[in-house]
Amino acid sequence: MMKKVLAFFSRKKAHRPFKEYYSQWIDSLNSNLLPLLRRAMLSSSPSNLTTHVEMVHHHFQAYYEALDIAASSDVAQLLYPEWRNTLEKPFLWLGDFHPYIFTNLLRSFLDDDDDDDIDDGDHETDETWSFCDTPWQILMAWKNPSKTLMARIEQIECALRLMVPALVARVRNAQAGLFDEVAADGGLFEGNREGAKSVVGKVVMGQMDEMLGVFLDANRLRKSVLAEIIGEMNVYQAALFLEGLAQFFVGFRDHVLLGEFERCRIPIS
Repeated sequence: MMKKVLAFFSRKKAHRPFKEYYSQWIDSLNSNLLPLLRRAMLSSSPSNLTTHVEMVHHHFQAYYEALDIAASSDVAQLLYPEWRNTLEKPFLWLGDFHPYIFTNLLRSFLDDDDDDDIDDGDHETDETWSFCDTPWQILMAWKNPSKTLMARIEQIECALRLMVPALVARVRNAQAGLFDEVAADGGLFEGNREGAKSVVGKVVMGQMDEMLGVFLDANRLRKSVLAEIIGEMNVYQAALFLEGLAQFFVGFRDHVLLGEFERCRIPIS
């Protein structure tokens, strides 16, 4: 219901649907930036790796800036994105992937390190080539992370636990306010469709401003969390983190995986 109302009264339609930008953005990440990053991870030049880490990070920050611009034009296409596929939708929160994805991915590297500490040392023989080709700094990037990094991770997670519920509450209040005002004012124009439409339009436009503000704040949270995480890492940690993040985004657009997911879905009766 909220989706249809916002879309109908959208102040103006985007000149370019965001799904077109996103498709090109993903293609650039997958076919260009990610392969270059992986190639740099196998090189012995820290400066070359730093350059490609910055390129991938900039690509993500440019994406979030583009989200802000698109939302200012038509926030409904982002808050209720029909163009997202069935793999992506469960992970969306206020228009894009949940910021917990960043911290959960980061924690996965720390957990992998813990698992390595209790490993018995046996590895599959077909994996040994990757260890031979990978620089020692990459292999050891997540061994014994600094106390400063660990403390910063905890601070970021604590901030998220406070800010995420607050943003959700703002959305809930905006939706409740919309229906309350429509119900209160709509009765004054019973039988007058034009008058009722005008009232509803004014109410919705006011709530759209609040929804836009919530979206921009949520997006600002995503940008800042990513930037803070990258800022606390060394270049080898950042390379592995951004590689994993890029794989996460790209993986949802894998046609084979999406097809298998669609075939396995059980209809709800």
